[in-house]
Amino acid sequence: MNGSVLPEDVLRDAPSFTPRPYELADLELLLSGAYTPLTGFLGRADLVSVARTGRLTGGESWPVPVTCEIPGEVASALDPADPARRTLVLTDPEGAPVAAIEVTDVWPTGENRFGIGGPVRRMGDGGHGPFQRLRRTPEEVTALLPPGRVLGVIADRPLHRPQLAQIAHAARTLAAHLLILIPVSGPGPDGLPPEALVRSIFAARDRMPPATVVAVPLLTRGDELRDALLRARVAGAYGVTHVLSTGDSLSGAGLRVLLPRELAYDNRDGQWRWRDDIPPRNRRLAMSPGEIDDLLDRGFPLPEWHTPPAVARELARVRPPRRHRGLVLFFTGLSGSGKSTIARNLADALREAGDRTITLLDGDVVRRELTAGLGFSKSDRDRNVRRIGWVAAEVARHRGVAVACPIAPYDAARKAARQMAVEAGGGFILVHVATPLEVCESRDRKGLYARARAGQLRGMTGIDDPYEVPADAELSVDTTTMSVAEAVDVVLNFLVESGWMEPKLT
Repeated sequence: MNGSVLPEDVLRDAPSFTPRPYELADLELLLSGAYTPLTGFLGRADLVSVARTGRLTGGESWPVPVTCEIPGEVASALDPADPARRTLVLTDPEGAPVAAIEVTDVWPTGENRFGIGGPVRRMGDGGHGPFQRLRRTPEEVTALLPPGRVLGVIADRPLHRPQLAQIAHAARTLAAHLLILIPVSGPGPDGLPPEALVRSIFAARDRMPPATVVAVPLLTRGDELRDALLRARVAGAYGVTHVLSTGDSLSGAGLRVLLPRELAYDNRDGQWRWRDDIPPRNRRLAMSPGEIDDLLDRGFPLPEWHTPPAVARELARVRPPRRHRGLVLFFTGLSGSGKSTIARNLADALREAGDRTITLLDGDVVRRELTAGLGFSKSDRDRNVRRIGWVAAEVARHRGVAVACPIAPYDAARKAARQMAVEAGGGFILVHVATPLEVCESRDRKGLYARARAGQLRGMTGIDDPYEVPADAELSVDTTTMSVAEAVDVVLNFLVESGWMEPKLT
C-alpha cells in the first residue's frame, strides 16, 4: 500500500503540510519499505505498545516511535471518522507533494500540536536531488546482493585510510560482500553536505573491496540510542548481516555488530596495523576530525599517510581554506547600540580589501526591501531574522561575505541563522554589540525609546520586549567607550587571527 499512487481526484480538496526534516526522512524510509513492517506513521496504540513491549499491536518487533506532528490549524481540517476529511498531503520543503497519509488517529501532543497516525502512499515521481540513482529501495538492493554474508558500513563521514583498513580487514575476515550506506538527508556530523559526502566515498572506492553503494535518507535526531536502533533496522532491511560500527552502539534487526580495534600507522613500512602491534616510537595515530578540520581551515594539505589523495581533493574542494570560504558576519544588539554603524564601516573596510564580494544586510533596509509587511510581534521578528539568515546563507554558499545587523533579540532565531549558514557550507560569526540599555537610550537617534517610555510604542526591545543576551557570540564589543573605528579593528583582527582574512601589510 505504501508504494501505490493515489488518484488525483482523491487529493483535490485535501489539505497539505510540510513535515520536519527527520519526519520527511522517516517518510521516505516508509515509502521505500526500509521500515517494514511499518506502512505509515504510528498511532497511539502502537506507540504505547512499542514503549511497553518493543512490539507493535500486531505483535511485530519494532524498536522506536516513528511519528508525525502537525499544527492545530491543519489538524482541525482532518477527521479520521469522515472518509472525505481523513487525507493529508505531505510535501517537501519546496511544496511538491511527496505522499498522502490516510489519517486514522489524531491526538494532542503539546500546545497547538497534534500527532497523526495512518498509512502513507507515494505521490509524484519519487523525489529529486543529486544522486537519485543511488536511492534504491531495499527490494532493489537485496536482489543485487550475492548470497552469503553482507558487511554493512553506514558512512556518515569521509573514509580515510584507518577506516578503509578496518573495512578491508572486516570484509576479508567475514568473506562478506560490502554494502556502503550513505546518509543523504542532511549534513553529516562534520557539516559536510550529502552530495560532497557521496563524492568523497566514491573517491575512496579504489581502496575498498568490491562494494554496493546506496544512498539512504537517514537523519540523526540527537538521540544516540534511537538513531542507532533505526540505523540497524534500515541496514537489516537492505540485507546486511554484519555491521561495522562507527562508534554508536548498534543493536536490533538481528545484526551482528563488529567493534573495530584501534589502528595506527606504522612508520617502518607505511602500513596500518593494530596499534598494539607497533612499537610506540614507530606509530602514528589516526587524526581526529578536529585535526582534519583544522588543516582544511588553514589550507594545508591532508597528509597522504592518513587520507587517499582523491579523498583529500574532494574535501579540499568542498571545504576550501577559511580565507576563500563564504562567511556570515551577524551583528546583534539593542537599538542604538552601534551595531549598524559598525557593520557598515566593516563592510566598507572589507570592500577596500577587495578579497571578497560583500553584501550588507542592514536592518532598516531589509525591513523595507525584504520583509516589508512584517510587524514587531515575536513571530514576525523571528520571521524577519530567519529571512535575513536565509539570504545571508545563500551569499555564503557562493563564497561571498554577508554582513547582517538586525536587532535579533531571540536566541532561537539567531541559532537558526547560524545553522542555515553552516549547512550552506559557510562560516558564521556572531558579534554581540553589548552596549548597555542606558547608553542606547541616551542616544535614541530615532526617538523610539522615548516613545516606548511614554507608552506610545509597544514591543520595544529592552523596554517591554526582552532581549536574550547571546551566550554563543564569538565576539562582544561595547561602544560605550569604544569608537566605531576601534570596534571595526577588533572585528578585523578577529577575522585575521581566525583565518577568515589574509593579514594586510601596512
